[in-house]
Amino acid sequence: MTDVAAIQTDVKQVVEQLVSSGTVKPGLFVVGCSTSEIAGERIGTSGSEAIAEVVYSELRELCNQTGTKLAFQCCEHLNRALVVERSVAEANHWTIVAAIPVPKAGGSMASYAYKQMQDPVLVERIEADGGLDIGDTLIGMHLKRVAVPLRLDQKSIGKAHITAAKTRPPLIGGARAVYETQQAEGSCD
Repeated sequence: MTDVAAIQTDVKQVVEQLVSSGTVKPGLFVVGCSTSEIAGERIGTSGSEAIAEVVYSELRELCNQTGTKLAFQCCEHLNRALVVERSVAEANHWTIVAAIPVPKAGGSMASYAYKQMQDPVLVERIEADGGLDIGDTLIGMHLKRVAVPLRLDQKSIGKAHITAAKTRPPLIGGARAVYETQQAEGSCD
């Protein structure tokens, strides 16, 4: 039997740690979530809307406190498309795809998120500013190019391993380049 109250506590702690890290800013935050893994089962085998509900409700608090927008990754049966609000997709000029996630094709988390959003759509790809991978769902393809691990004290939600990430601009130019934290020295002429 899955302890949904314990899962809610786990997610709440993760959200608190993400907020206190100061790295989640207004922008886009991708969530990949296997409710099966949270329940201690193999990914894609035991999806749970009850688990999806507590994960979604606690992650909404991340939005309330940081101003970020959430994108929920579908499973591989929908090619890891993402559930977002139509306004987010249109503001970013993303191509909307014709599918609706359901538990067996998209996953319980994406399906639940789709039903909760005001005007949800699916898009094929995004470049998020950060993300949370619950259950090793492989969100990396949806992060901006330079992803950096974000170390949290909380290592799991339920029985699922979690990994968090933030992104940063690429550092280019080599030894003579000047970055935001350095003062300009010398010239290139």
